[in-house]
Amino acid sequence: MVSEAPPFWWEKPGWAARALSPVGWVYGRIAGRRMDRARRWAAPVPVLCVGNFTVGGAGKTPTAIAIARAAIARGLRPGFLSRGYGGSLDVTTLVDPDHHRAQEVGDEPLLLARAAPTVISRKRVEGAQRLAAAGVDLIIMDDGFQSARLVFDYALLVIDSRRGIGNGHLVPAGPVRAPLGHQLRHASALLKIGRDAAADPVVRTAARAGKAVFVADIVHEDDGSLNGRRVLAFAGIADPQKFYRTVRATGAEIVTSRDFPDHHHLDEDEIAALLDEAEAAGLTLVTTAKDRVRLDTGRLDTGHGAGHPASRVGDLARAVRVIDVEIVFDDPAAPDKMIDAALAAARKRLLRRSGG
Repeated sequence: MVSEAPPFWWEKPGWAARALSPVGWVYGRIAGRRMDRARRWAAPVPVLCVGNFTVGGAGKTPTAIAIARAAIARGLRPGFLSRGYGGSLDVTTLVDPDHHRAQEVGDEPLLLARAAPTVISRKRVEGAQRLAAAGVDLIIMDDGFQSARLVFDYALLVIDSRRGIGNGHLVPAGPVRAPLGHQLRHASALLKIGRDAAADPVVRTAARAGKAVFVADIVHEDDGSLNGRRVLAFAGIADPQKFYRTVRATGAEIVTSRDFPDHHHLDEDEIAALLDEAEAAGLTLVTTAKDRVRLDTGRLDTGHGAGHPASRVGDLARAVRVIDVEIVFDDPAAPDKMIDAALAAARKRLLRRSGG
């Protein structure tokens, strides 16, 4: 899978998209056939998948966390299953947020593990087995919708209202992971995040296909202390502009911004440049929770003096302000409706398997 989305994916189709569209057609044909025909493993517990139509961030991780919190509130024991993108570990691992680092397990799994037990695995079946053995009674997959490895009891596709599906072309001509018809066929519902109109054609298509449609916003958790502050904002996520809009919503003034690739681990020169620029201009450093967690490298308390690379990592980790976000659904009961549907589908599936 492409890790860094080229800018033309999110623009009106041009020569690059047209030139690559034959390759995209082949890719889409293979991806669609895999989704339709692959033999999927049926987990012994309900599986709720949170995915998206495209490569790149659409709000899957905060959505998965919101669903897990709703499950916990009703007495369930949810657990997250993630591929661990960006991490070095290639064995199925139960994430320990007090022990593991983003370099090992990936940044998103560390955030998920703060909310519920989280397993990373390149082999999704093995990961699901590990969660079930750990006593989880609801598996929430963060991504993996197109992988066709597991039977889903409920599949929620998240779409960003500002970006939609970009130029609408399939990888590598565009950001779409598989033909929309195939994706909608395996989806249970769609979640539109935001109030812009770019996602509306897909929303209408999903509604005509009989899929439930939910709407939510990503809102910042802020105590007002950034209001009026001059900041240097940096982000290594799929859509940095989304974060910068959130920063401005706190009342902060972005004097300087620095974009990095998605899941990027800052090197020593980049860390030094951020610290020096912020200090010289009297700016407050702000970033995302995902970027902040990548600074926890195990080198923060090494005893090195100021100016040492390890010390500079610690300096940035201590200096930067994190703007946390959460999903707020238009329908406060939306997560419970998703969970109820997943539980009901799993009961039917497990009854059929037992011959009941």
